[in-house]
Amino acid sequence: MEKVTRYRAAIFDFGDTLFHSPSGVEALVEAGVDRPLAERLWEGLWAASKSGEALARGRDLSADRHREGWLDLLAAVEPHAPGLAERLYDGVIRTDAWLPYPDAADVLAALHGRGVRIGVLSNIPDGLEPLFRRHGLAPFVDTYVESFRHGRVKPDPELFLIACRELGVEPADALMVGDSHLADGASVLVGVAALLLPPAPPGSARGLGRVLDLCLHGDTRPATPPHR
Repeated sequence: MEKVTRYRAAIFDFGDTLFHSPSGVEALVEAGVDRPLAERLWEGLWAASKSGEALARGRDLSADRHREGWLDLLAAVEPHAPGLAERLYDGVIRTDAWLPYPDAADVLAALHGRGVRIGVLSNIPDGLEPLFRRHGLAPFVDTYVESFRHGRVKPDPELFLIACRELGVEPADALMVGDSHLADGASVLVGVAALLLPPAPPGSARGLGRVLDLCLHGDTRPATPPHR
């Protein structure tokens, strides 16, 4: 029996969804911080970076604001490893060294091969296409909706509508895939269903195969409030 496409477009978050950063914990340990403390510090920093307060600061509207915002967060490591904040920003936070999750390429290729339109929607201070091209993923992506280009950050609902317009689909025909109930889950406010993935260790499979189930051969869709 031929599989039926359930969603005409899949919109992916970038960080912690398709790509992961190098290990901040390992960088702290290499700097002499005990591993249990390093894990607590990094977990706290990462959670703080995704809080509503951090998002409201507009960190991802420009490269300068991104650096300033992250260095403020990374100041928490300075008492334990003086001088490490700058190195963490350059070696871990900046996206140049980020890597795709091992299941990202196969899932994007499968969706692209079945004609599902693919967008990447990210709070990010610079362009993502060079990074995707470097890892062979750019041919699968139809559009990049980046906060710095539009002067908006998720959870601003307008960004999801921009992604739908650029992909040429109605909100009800798109699925938002991300990791943050605050930033990515806001898609439901404009009628775009959301699939929120649970945390996964860097380098392990991200669980992106669920997107194939929903887009290509799932029988049900996540609940989506009516568009108002």
